[in-house]
Amino acid sequence: MSLDAEVRAGTALLQGAGIRSAQVDAELLLAQVLRMEPGELRRARVLGAPVSDGDRRAYQDLLGRRAARVPLQHLTGSAHFAGVDLLVGPGVFVPRPETEALVALALQALGETSAPTVVDLCTGSGAIALALAHALPGARVGAVELSVEAHRYAAANVAASGLTVDLRLGRAQEAFGDWAGQVDMVVSNPPYIPPDAVPVDVEVRDHDPELALYGGGADGLLVPREVAARAAHLLRPGGVLLMEHADVQGEELTGLLRGQGWEQVRDHPDLNGRPRVARAQRAAAAG
Repeated sequence: MSLDAEVRAGTALLQGAGIRSAQVDAELLLAQVLRMEPGELRRARVLGAPVSDGDRRAYQDLLGRRAARVPLQHLTGSAHFAGVDLLVGPGVFVPRPETEALVALALQALGETSAPTVVDLCTGSGAIALALAHALPGARVGAVELSVEAHRYAAANVAASGLTVDLRLGRAQEAFGDWAGQVDMVVSNPPYIPPDAVPVDVEVRDHDPELALYGGGADGLLVPREVAARAAHLLRPGGVLLMEHADVQGEELTGLLRGQGWEQVRDHPDLNGRPRVARAQRAAAAG
């Protein structure tokens, strides 16, 4: 069979499994097998290039696993996020495009600051921290992760990127005490799902680690509350907190932040127009 026929058959298989990005996934999986860039694969398809029996068997295996709803990123071993390529797999949360809204807000808020200090609490794969370090070469960036498995991915991503990130293993609620009062911005995509709100997406429910999903407490906001409290300890007066939340938690989280004494609290939508990122500012010093 030709490469084009394989992609068409793979697309049909994945569509039948209910995968909305079936054609893209089918192309990326075949490109993975052939060690090609997607653009190279598309050119080869147009030219009618054939596929070997060995490559076809490898491709069919990946298609079967994707049809069983193993995340695409677990099969390719990588995810692209806000300008950086990340190693991901079982044991670490796969970064979502929605979170790129947080990165964009962070860059906007930091403006022309030449050498900001930024801390990413609950960093997971290191996605947000590395995206900001990539976009802000002069920044001092710190990141912390509780999960040993996720921390390994983050460490590998920092090493592969060549970027400077002070990555630490431990609880976000206790991290970076040596930077207290010096931080310009705290960013966080903490676990926030309530215990009774099981994710609908099979890839999330069955493959993302629970530690990265469920925020604790009846409302899922126990960890976000604790992270916000830690952020207040780390930020300088006037420093900014940006925190991701579920699209139904915006009012509750912004109300929580106002109750903790934060100023200029407001919510921002993601790329799909859904409420996604709460922004708050630490009170400026008196006088």
